[in-house]
Amino acid sequence: VQLQASGGGLVQAGDSLRLSCAASGRTYAMGWFRQAPGKVREFVSAIISSGGSTLYADSAKGRFTISGDNTKNTVYLQTNSLKPEDTAVYYCAAARGKRYGDSWYSKDVVYDYWGQGTLVTVSS
Repeated sequence: VQLQASGGGLVQAGDSLRLSCAASGRTYAMGWFRQAPGKVREFVSAIISSGGSTLYADSAKGRFTISGDNTKNTVYLQTNSLKPEDTAVYYCAAARGKRYGDSWYSKDVVYDYWGQGTLVTVSS
């Protein structure tokens, strides 16, 4: 499975962006992670394709919304009220099949495929 992430850009604090991640095949779950300069990669959000269960990091709750279109094997991350601390490269990831409980899909180790990343820069 190949992943293609898009939608990043340079915005001002308070603005919104919609990130997209298109997969070349079916997946069990897809997630978004981000890595800011000098920091470790961190979980942002994930969605289980079957049933639509979602997970969010505390930093994303209330501001970001993940959704999926199974007909297109595409996941979206709507990011609202962006802050300078949201500046990072955002990576999408996909898991082939169900091997863990849904809560595990906040952990990068359960993902099999990774996209190339899309840069989000939020200016103050």
